[in-house]
Amino acid sequence: MAEFSNTFHYNGETVEPGEVRTLRHGISETYLGDPVEIPVTIINGRHPGPSVFLTAAIHGDELNGVKVVQEVASRYSPTELHGTLVCVHVVNIPGYLAQQRYLPIYDLDLNRSFPGSERSNTAERMANALFTTFIKQCDFGLDFHTSTRNRTTMFHVRADMNNPNVARLARSFGANVILGGGGDGGSLRGAATSAGTPTITIEMGQAHRFQQRLIKRALDGVESVLAEYELLPDRAIHWPGWIKVIDDSSDKRWLRADVGGLVEMHHGRRELVYEGEVIATISDHFRDEVHEVTAPFTGLLVGLLQNPVAAPGHPLCHLVSVDDRTLEVIESEQDRIQRRNAVLEGF
Repeated sequence: MAEFSNTFHYNGETVEPGEVRTLRHGISETYLGDPVEIPVTIINGRHPGPSVFLTAAIHGDELNGVKVVQEVASRYSPTELHGTLVCVHVVNIPGYLAQQRYLPIYDLDLNRSFPGSERSNTAERMANALFTTFIKQCDFGLDFHTSTRNRTTMFHVRADMNNPNVARLARSFGANVILGGGGDGGSLRGAATSAGTPTITIEMGQAHRFQQRLIKRALDGVESVLAEYELLPDRAIHWPGWIKVIDDSSDKRWLRADVGGLVEMHHGRRELVYEGEVIATISDHFRDEVHEVTAPFTGLLVGLLQNPVAAPGHPLCHLVSVDDRTLEVIESEQDRIQRRNAVLEGF
């Protein structure tokens, strides 16, 4: 078993075993010279173990993860933890205050700026301040995101499944779908993994809102990870019923509008669609012309348009294929859920 330190060090400070510390860590300044400070909670367990970071709102309008991190920071105590939780509640403070995705200053994407540099632009300086102070001190990490505005995404994980340490982390989180691949250049998960801190991205739902069903699933996922790595040795690892890894062998594509008009989605909350099934219709304002968008293959709807208008070329949905074995497992699980719901409706 790996040897772990029983103290957590950051920026010349030490969090002792059994201590909970809340702080606001300065990572930049405003035009007025006032500090830009990120809220952080560090929970250092009484027992030694790995350190894990949780980050939210690298894109300032992605709020589901903010609620997840708040709940995690208040849910676990040092008496039960074998290791350390580093909860970064909001990374992109300027974007969060403006409720927009990017840094308002120069419209920079903070999640294309890691690991950053202390002598570069604003985004890279902020990224570097977070990365060197907290991220590099941890053994692995969970980075929470949602889709961008006017879209939604199914609950899934993004991870470099060619890295065994990342693959273990991704599977232990317990999402049904894992999109394999390295992180985009400058992303937190890519930079952290390259620096020796395996990290996954959790994508969940829509921007600008709390979605309690997804937040609960994410909290279950966090606890499953903590159980897997024995930060919570008395807890059980969560099994979601089925897991599908979408890799380079899977057919995946964005289906786009070929005409302009009003978009009506026909999927409901169901994520599985079959080849030839109508996913959406696009109609003109007179309803003289109705264009059907059908699934070119059987698969899962990973991403969906929320804005009900489109022009030619606008992305409508992100569809990824599933093999016959996975399809059988998904259908079996859906049948089980339908039978359970039917029983519950009888009471």
